[in-house]
Amino acid sequence: MSDLGGMRASDAEREAVVERLREASVDGRLTLAELTERTEAAYLAQTHAELGQLTADLPGGAPAPAYRPPATGGGGGGGKVRKWIVAVMGDAKRQGSWRIDQEIGAVCVMGDVTLDLREAEVRTNAIDIVATCVMGDIKIIVPDGVDVELSGMTIMGDKKVQVVEAPPNQNAPVVRVRAYVVMGDVKIIGDSRARPIKRGWFAWSEWWQERRAEAYHGLHHGLGHDARHGLRHDLRHDLRHDPRQALDEARDSYREMRRDARESHREMRREVRETRREARDAWRDARDGYPPEPPAPPQSPRR
Repeated sequence: MSDLGGMRASDAEREAVVERLREASVDGRLTLAELTERTEAAYLAQTHAELGQLTADLPGGAPAPAYRPPATGGGGGGGKVRKWIVAVMGDAKRQGSWRIDQEIGAVCVMGDVTLDLREAEVRTNAIDIVATCVMGDIKIIVPDGVDVELSGMTIMGDKKVQVVEAPPNQNAPVVRVRAYVVMGDVKIIGDSRARPIKRGWFAWSEWWQERRAEAYHGLHHGLGHDARHGLRHDLRHDLRHDPRQALDEARDSYREMRRDARESHREMRREVRETRREARDAWRDARDGYPPEPPAPPQSPRR
């Protein structure tokens, strides 16, 4: 009798598991980081047993009715209800465990706003953020593997995405950001550029990490067939014979890479702050009507 758990999974079965994970996130059972990781693992799963591990701690049978945000009429009454996070000449942070069930409005005027979405309970199918930044910084931290859509307008500022996004044709979680920037910065960064969060270690993590390493090394480093085969062999050998040491070494390498990235980011941020400070002082002088000081007249040399 064949082992049904070892049967190869189809694309339709993977998509069904991804949809079930989305419903669990809407019900508040998974954070955004957990949803992203399990979604990626579902697309990398090869058998029914591996797919089953991703939903083993979720309720079986028919899923519970999912929460749906109130529909907003297309032609009448007020606009969308938003959760506001505002910083005026100060700092505002939202991190850890928090609930997202509506659009987020982030406003920053000569200050800093940080939104960490990794441990948030996402009760909607996508996260919508409207970011307004005037002479300040707005930083949005998301798990690597989400799809980020950044739009808006920038005047004498910067808006950028530094996230390892999911491969194409995957139904990954979506974060949509509309940014309006005047002499400021709006950045969406992933795990690899932020302080790590504490994650649980699940039974499916080992094979997921193995296949993830294969996929990323093969995709981003352009290895040949023989090199990829040797990498897979070494990685499987290490994980099979001494998984703790292999994971520790991988974690140390990852931390070193992240430290280097953070140091480069700090240096760049210091330069940007200095340039912004000079522009801000010049703008204040122009606003208050102070003309620039005339140059001192040349003094005649003494005889």
